[in-house]
Amino acid sequence: MKDGELMDFILHPLGDQAVTIELGTTISEGIFTKVQVITAYLEQHPPIWMIEYIPAFTTVTVFYDPYLLSNQYDQEKLPYDVVCDFFKEAFSDLSVQREINTNVVEIPVCYGGEFGPDIETVAKMNGLTIDEVIHIHSSADYIVYMIGFAPGFAYIGGMSEKIAAPRLETPRLKIPERSVGIAGMQTGIYPIETPGGWQLIGRTPIRLFRPEEDTPSLLKAGDKIRFKPISVAQYIELEQDSKISQVKNWSK
Repeated sequence: MKDGELMDFILHPLGDQAVTIELGTTISEGIFTKVQVITAYLEQHPPIWMIEYIPAFTTVTVFYDPYLLSNQYDQEKLPYDVVCDFFKEAFSDLSVQREINTNVVEIPVCYGGEFGPDIETVAKMNGLTIDEVIHIHSSADYIVYMIGFAPGFAYIGGMSEKIAAPRLETPRLKIPERSVGIAGMQTGIYPIETPGGWQLIGRTPIRLFRPEEDTPSLLKAGDKIRFKPISVAQYIELEQDSKISQVKNWSK
């Protein structure tokens, strides 16, 4: 990606109330930088007809109000065409090198034991010790590509292939909320209790999904994550602090 490179994109209709802006076809940090540039622009210059936008690995989908478009813009054009014309003009001189503010979130994790019952399996599969798995997992800088699957569930990229592990052959019926797992080349955190087949290596005391908050998901697309190993005692203390905070928030 060169300095000053302009934005290349393809527009696709999604039903009669949304446009998908395709910025590439492969999952990479370079393509996701373009996603961040687009979302930053929409955040700073929201058109009045935009309902919301949803970033993903290689796309940004924008939902619009067709009634508003039909009544306030060129009535000879379909709302979809008006939206496409807007994007073509707005992004025509948008540089990939546009400055982006990145939020860094530190996630404390208590690895192994009852919180990470599969960490020994992950270690054996890769010819490593448990301590080496913890070191590798907590040494990387990760990026949140998108939120989906379950409320607050972050699709995270950047895990080392040295600790990759396949999903369980038989998924668990219940994964405790806040469990940290590995599936293939991905790592992730279960924000709520749900069935799942990821290899569990630890758990965080921090709540990722907070329905009582105005912004319920702790993480958002574009955030960077760093995992920090903690002891069982630290886990218990931080979990208690989180519960106290939850009670205070609900009592507002």
